[in-house]
Amino acid sequence: MIASTLHAFATAVEPTENNPVLNISIFLAFVAVTLIVVIRAGRNNKSAADYYTGGRSFTGPQNGFAIAGDYLSAASFLGIVGAIAVTGYDGFMYSIGFLVAWLVALLLVAELMRNTGKFTMADVLSFRLKQGPVRVAAATTTLAVCFFYLLAQMAGAGGLVSLLLGINDKLGQSIVVVVVGALMIVYVLVGGMKGTTWVQIIKAFLLILGALAMSIWVLAINGFNLSALLESAVATSTSVPADAILAPGLKYGANPLDFISLAIALVLGTAGLPHVLMRFYTVPTAKEARRSVVWAIWLIGGFYIFTLVLGFGAAALVGGEAILAAPGGVNSAAPLLSLALGGPLLLGFISAIAFATILAVVAGITITAATSFAHDIYGSVIKKGKGNPDDEVKVARRTVVVIGVLAIAGGIGVQGQNIAFLVALAFAVAASANLPTILFSLFWRGFTTRGAVWSMYGGLTSAIVLIVLSPVFSGTPTSMFGDGVNFAIFPLSNPGIISIPLGFFLGWLGSVTSTVKESPSLAAEMSVRSLTGHGAEKAVEH
Repeated sequence: MIASTLHAFATAVEPTENNPVLNISIFLAFVAVTLIVVIRAGRNNKSAADYYTGGRSFTGPQNGFAIAGDYLSAASFLGIVGAIAVTGYDGFMYSIGFLVAWLVALLLVAELMRNTGKFTMADVLSFRLKQGPVRVAAATTTLAVCFFYLLAQMAGAGGLVSLLLGINDKLGQSIVVVVVGALMIVYVLVGGMKGTTWVQIIKAFLLILGALAMSIWVLAINGFNLSALLESAVATSTSVPADAILAPGLKYGANPLDFISLAIALVLGTAGLPHVLMRFYTVPTAKEARRSVVWAIWLIGGFYIFTLVLGFGAAALVGGEAILAAPGGVNSAAPLLSLALGGPLLLGFISAIAFATILAVVAGITITAATSFAHDIYGSVIKKGKGNPDDEVKVARRTVVVIGVLAIAGGIGVQGQNIAFLVALAFAVAASANLPTILFSLFWRGFTTRGAVWSMYGGLTSAIVLIVLSPVFSGTPTSMFGDGVNFAIFPLSNPGIISIPLGFFLGWLGSVTSTVKESPSLAAEMSVRSLTGHGAEKAVEH
């Protein structure tokens, strides 16, 4: 009875025209509410620990929502739904990759790093190695990963607003990117980690609620029959052969190696993402860290199931050709689906959620990058650990402004790119530059400073060089420089299949050729800390 009622209601809804005034009003209301939350949370920032980790004051469920908020970026919502709508099966591999990647991060590194470190990834990597070179290398790779991730979010912001407000010219989209960047800077400067975390919690709740509501609506239209939804998507996708969106190969059939490279980068990348790992430092105990993980798994796993319904729902109700023709391109699938389902009101709500997603994630990434520079380079290398924590926070705030300006400039340059794809590049850089050093530090006592430095710089350099020499930058109509310029000599769009093994190899080679052996007592202490939490703040409850 309930199913038939929902079905009748859903099919009766007539989509109406976009309403830019309504859309921007809903978004401004969200910004006003979150700014109030950020300002109130920022009043309690009395120390460096408060600014960097929120004073370790969040409960497991709160941090679980915040982790989900950090992890479910604009790529998860806009990019993946669009990829599934346009390329079907191949697009859903992003969802599978991101979800499996989360499990890899949890099982291999998350709690071990939380038990060992204090504020940043470099705290862990330099624990038993030479502080200076390792911290500089770790800060460099952190900033690079954060920059790539920020590009993806900024690209999403420009495409989304161009759809909402009907802004199709480059200048208008660029102005939007500037506004989003400015808001991000304000959030982080005022609220620190505490304010950013509360924005993440609010955004995660709204995003998952919105995706759930739209998924139920799409299923109701199809009689709660997934097969009927898939059949409808196949019937609407006239631009590709029948059933092609339900089979592998529509996007990666021409070059299966590209798909393998993407899969490796997705699965291994999360364990090297500094802004996700930093979330585990915001809870007071190891028990709360584990509770937050359980909450995050359920929230993230449920959301990625929704992306399957939303993606094929967009293919069925909007159509791949209409999605690609929209101002935001493939990233417009979810907003266009909301317009088809509930008209301007639902579009305004879903778009506000997408904006919230972008703002929250860029704020989380920015504070991670600023913390890394201020704590690792300024506090530990320049001041050699003897600086004033308040001065560190001041440096972090200035770094936020610099990172914000760079993100705005880069975001203007990548308009029109699929943001799920851009995030996959960030994952490749993280897996190449950070993951080998993290795993070697945690699990191999023979690891040395030379191995760490070679691994981080080698993985980072190889990943970036291969990306620049790939079709991402030149040689195709969707490249950053278009098809008028062509210097693409590396055939794959994602460098992971080369750069990730190279990062591991350089870590091993640097260690076995090093004449300077590291302290065995520090290695033993790190092993005990990582496994038991001894020495971490309130890591073990008595």
